[in-house]
Amino acid sequence: MKRIEAVVGNINDLNDGEMRQVSVGETEVLLSRIDGKYYAVGAHCTHYKAPLAEGVLSGHHVVCPWHNAYYDVTTGDQQEPPGLDSLACYEVRIEGENVIVSVPEETNGLRSPAMAQFDPNVDGRTFVILGAGAAGVHAAETLRVAGYQGRIVMITQDNKLPYDRTKLTKDYFIGKTSAEEMPLRSPDFFKEHAIEVLLNKRVEQVQTKNKAIAFSDGDSLTYDALLVATGGKPRQLDIPGADLQNIFTLRSFSDTDRILTTSKQKAQAVVIGSSFIGMETAAGLSQQGLEVTVVSPDSVPFKKILGEEIGKLFQQVHEENGVTFKFERKAVQFEGSDKVEAVILDNGDRLKADIVIVGVGVQPATDFLQGIDLHPKDSSVVVDEYLRAADGIYAAGDIARYPDWRTNESIRVEHWRVAAQQGRIAAQNMTGKAVKFRGLPLFWTMQFDFPLRYIGHAESWDEIIVDGDLQKQEFIAFYLKNNQVLAVATSHQDTETAALSELMRLNQMLTVDELRRGIADLIQRGQPKVSSKR
Repeated sequence: MKRIEAVVGNINDLNDGEMRQVSVGETEVLLSRIDGKYYAVGAHCTHYKAPLAEGVLSGHHVVCPWHNAYYDVTTGDQQEPPGLDSLACYEVRIEGENVIVSVPEETNGLRSPAMAQFDPNVDGRTFVILGAGAAGVHAAETLRVAGYQGRIVMITQDNKLPYDRTKLTKDYFIGKTSAEEMPLRSPDFFKEHAIEVLLNKRVEQVQTKNKAIAFSDGDSLTYDALLVATGGKPRQLDIPGADLQNIFTLRSFSDTDRILTTSKQKAQAVVIGSSFIGMETAAGLSQQGLEVTVVSPDSVPFKKILGEEIGKLFQQVHEENGVTFKFERKAVQFEGSDKVEAVILDNGDRLKADIVIVGVGVQPATDFLQGIDLHPKDSSVVVDEYLRAADGIYAAGDIARYPDWRTNESIRVEHWRVAAQQGRIAAQNMTGKAVKFRGLPLFWTMQFDFPLRYIGHAESWDEIIVDGDLQKQEFIAFYLKNNQVLAVATSHQDTETAALSELMRLNQMLTVDELRRGIADLIQRGQPKVSSKR
C-alpha cells in the first residue's frame, strides 16, 4: 500500500496533554502528545465528522465537541458512542526535532473495530437482541468486539436495517440527508460478521422461564441470553376522529416518509404536543412552507426539562419562523370525512388542518414480556447497575429503568446516546463480564438555527445558573439541586460542553461557588485540559 508522509511540526510544538489538527497531503490528522510521545489518528469523529481538535483531550482520550463520542488517541479505539467506528491510527516517528506522520495514500480516517468470527463449534449459544435501534445495533457489534463467537439474532418489526433515528425529525426531515445515508451499517457488514437481522418480525410473547420467544406469525426461537431493547411506542390520542387519514405519529422511517409525502400537497399542519419530537417536526414542516400550529397543555415548551427561560427561547425562535402556539389547550376531537380537516380544542376553537402530527410522548414497548415485573408507573423494565433484569435477561434504551450512579435514583432516559451506551454495556455483561453502567445522559436538538445540547439528568432543580447570553443563543445553563450540578444545557458552546461533560463524568464538576463567580476560566483548570493549539 502506497503511503504519504509529511513533517507536521516540531517536537516542542505541543506539551503533554495537548492536541491539534495537521495535514498530511489531503488527509487531516489529529496529532496529540501524551506522556512525552506523539500519536496520530483520524481528525474527525466517526459519527457526524466533527473536528476532534475542537473537543477536549483528557488523559488518553479525546471527547468529541458535538455529541461526546470518546476515542483513545493512542490507538484510535472508540470508547463511547454515538458513532460505531474507531479512528484510523497513523504511524509517527521523530527525526531530529521533526515530527513526521505517515498515512496510507487512500484513507477515510476511520476503521471498523476488530471483531471475533462466528464459530458455532467454539460457542454454540444463541444471543437474541429484540430491537434494532441504537441499543440493539451497538449491542450486536459489541458482542463480536468482546470476542463472542456464538449466534447473534437481532429482531425488529421495522422493515429496514438499523438506521439513524435521530435524523428522522432533523436532517432527513428537511432534506439535508438522503435515504441512502440513513442506514448505520450495510447489509454486507451484518453478513460479514454473522449478525442475523430479522425484519418485519413482531414479538407476541417472551417466556422468560422457558427462555423462548413466540412471534405473531407462529414462529418461535429459544435463547441463551436476551437483550430487550424494543424502545418506545408513540402514545395515541383516544378522541373522536383519531382514525381519520393524515393523522400521524412519528417514530419510524416509514412514519417520516408518509408524513413527507402527505405534506407536499398540504398547506396547514397541526402538531399535538410540544415534546422534542413535536417541536422538531413543527420546525421541519414550517421550513417546508406549511402553516404550523402547535397545541400543547403546557404553558411553555420544555418547561419541565429546560426551565421557563430556555423554553420561551424555543417558543420565540419558532414564532419568528411563523409557527403559532395554542398553549394550555388540548385536542378533544378531529373532524373530517375520510381525511382530517380540523382539530377541535377543549375551549371550542376549531383549527383547520390538512395534516396532524401527534407528538405526546412514548411508552415503553414491553407488553409482550412474561415473567418480569414491570414498573407500575410506566411498564418499564427495572434493571440493576449491570442492566440485568433477570437471569440471562438484560434491558437497554427507552424501556430500561436503571439506578443513576450520581444520585442513586431510579431513572429512565429516552436518549439515543444513552441507548447506545447501554447496548454496549449490556452486551459485555451478556458475555460474562461484570461492567457497571456509569453512562452520562446526553441529547441534542436542532430547531431552525437554534442548537441545544443537554448533559446529565435533572427531573427537578432548585436553581438554574446561566452563563452567557440567552438571546444570542450562546449560553451554558447549570441545573442545581442540593448544591450539586445535575445537568447542563448549552448552545453554541461546543468545546465547553465537551469539557463540562468530562468533568461531570469524572465527578469533578464545578462547585456552586465557582459557578457564581463565572466559569470562563474555570473550565480550563486541571483535567480535562482543553487544547488551545488547533
